Amino acid sequence: MEFTNFDNEQSSQNIMATILKSLPKESGLTKIEYEGPSIALYSKNPRFLIENSHILSNMVSTIRKRVIIRTDESIRKSRNDSIRIIENRLLPLNVKSTGIVFDDAIGELTIYISDSFELKNQIENDILLDLVSETGWKIKLRKATVKPPTLQFIDKVLDNSTDYRIKFYKEVGDKVFRPKLSPNSCEASIVTLGGFGEIGRSCFLLVTKESKILLDCGINTHEKAINYFPRFDMTGFTVDEIDAVIITHAHIDHTGFLPFLFKYGYRGPVYCTEPTLPLMILLFLDYHKNHEIYCEEDITNVIIHTMPLSIGVVTDISPDVKLVLYNAGHILGSTSIHLHIGNGNHNLVYTGDLKFGKTNLLENASWNFPRVETLIIEGTFGSKDLPHKREETDPILVESINQTLRDGGRVLIPVPTIGLSQELIYTLTKYQKIGSLEPSAEIFVDKSILEATYIHELYYEYLSKEVKTKILSENSSIFNYKNLKAINSKSKVDKPGIILVPSSMLMGGLSVKFLKQIHNDPLSKIILISNQATGTLGKEIQTGVTEVIINGQQKLKLKCKVDSIHGFSNHSDYNQLLAYISRLKPKLKRVIINHGEKPRVQNLASSVNKILNIQCQYLLVPEATKLL
Repeated sequence: MEFTNFDNEQSSQNIMATILKSLPKESGLTKIEYEGPSIALYSKNPRFLIENSHILSNMVSTIRKRVIIRTDESIRKSRNDSIRIIENRLLPLNVKSTGIVFDDAIGELTIYISDSFELKNQIENDILLDLVSETGWKIKLRKATVKPPTLQFIDKVLDNSTDYRIKFYKEVGDKVFRPKLSPNSCEASIVTLGGFGEIGRSCFLLVTKESKILLDCGINTHEKAINYFPRFDMTGFTVDEIDAVIITHAHIDHTGFLPFLFKYGYRGPVYCTEPTLPLMILLFLDYHKNHEIYCEEDITNVIIHTMPLSIGVVTDISPDVKLVLYNAGHILGSTSIHLHIGNGNHNLVYTGDLKFGKTNLLENASWNFPRVETLIIEGTFGSKDLPHKREETDPILVESINQTLRDGGRVLIPVPTIGLSQELIYTLTKYQKIGSLEPSAEIFVDKSILEATYIHELYYEYLSKEVKTKILSENSSIFNYKNLKAINSKSKVDKPGIILVPSSMLMGGLSVKFLKQIHNDPLSKIILISNQATGTLGKEIQTGVTEVIINGQQKLKLKCKVDSIHGFSNHSDYNQLLAYISRLKPKLKRVIINHGEKPRVQNLASSVNKILNIQCQYLLVPEATKLL
């Protein structure tokens, strides 16, 4: 999708007039409303608009706004009647629905089907439009999997907040599409609040004449208390002045302050991809359970105010800022944020966490932006100490595990709940299927990791082309669930097996509990595959410390083996970062390095200046810099 220079000051009357002129009577249009970042068209004949999509496409190319179709409330059948119609329609096809979820606020229902995707395609091709006409609801189909508790929680929260959400969407729409206060002036700057010259609490603010937009909103889980939270005390304004929050991906270091933001009064929109919402709520609920530093109401407020967006769609999020999300290749649903500021004045890309390289589950990060003047890119691996290439890493890991299993030991691999854990499960079960890894070895998995794995299959369309093809053609799970055994804080693993538990840097959670179970066993092994930040227990063990302190007081003398295997990272290495920056066309005017320990971001900034001849700097916290 490309941004275009279009008169942002066209009046609401002109937009409405263009829409009315574009739609024939057959469209059954009943009302037009600003709804969040979109213009919603309510229709008594939604089938006509769906079948004649070219009419909407032509209209959108004229008004250059995001348009969505809504069914008029008057034609929506009751839930019971709609369920009866759907079941009767699916019965002749021998299709079973494992659940139907209604969203009254937007007039949509989702059908989960457990049968083959050939039947899913048949439904979409043959009877989906009939179901829309007969029920009066817009319909989505999803592949059924084990329904994670987090999704059930989200569905319940959304169902209980229908009236509030209808009102909220309209309020956001009025703010997004209001006239500019300073139509002939364009200024923009960023204020760093966290995640610059450090890893953790990723957060910065884009400030223009019209808007204050927060990009990411994380916390730091492995630093002193003073550095836990973003530096909102340096902004000079209150949270209710923020117009929008954009989240790149679900990890706590990019999202963990969101519940606090709502605790302190924020009531604006949160934008992210569809799978990012359940993944970050899963992490919030776990964090709340273990730390109790915010309440469940703060988490429900995040759900109620989040407006998921599709990748590649141009979306107005304020009177002078348009947003497009691009795949970042880091974890499921992760994105790079492309912001078009003013009326073509400046284009900013913030990569978030970026993987510009091969993984099994996700596509390589997107790089083909139509225009970029300023790039803010992570520098996690901004030094030249390159990890193994991915194709070299798998056999090293498999042999390390096999060796320990043959000796009768247990293998503890601390991993993040989301991302690297699913990549690892996919890899291990793949090698078990072909016999390279001991096929009978059980993989003991934290229940939250298992839940995140179910969410990956639910949102399969965000996975790599190869994996999507496998899911669609074989109609089977991409994970070997029969060898996965869910464990929790009360579990004890006393036989050979593989243990996958958070946190990835051994900073609490089940990884520390299971470290206590295996630390005294010379047959067992810890395998560290994640980046271990300075100051973490994982970093101490990785550097050879054999006597460690956990929970601030208990001493452990490690008799188990320790192996450190690089190459599984879902961050870009030094060469990949330089390759990504050099790929962007036309040539960038400026690069800013964030998300990395200070020596690494310094090194990467120097390399970009010298090798690529692009103005590059690294910022610290808190700092401010003008973009234009």
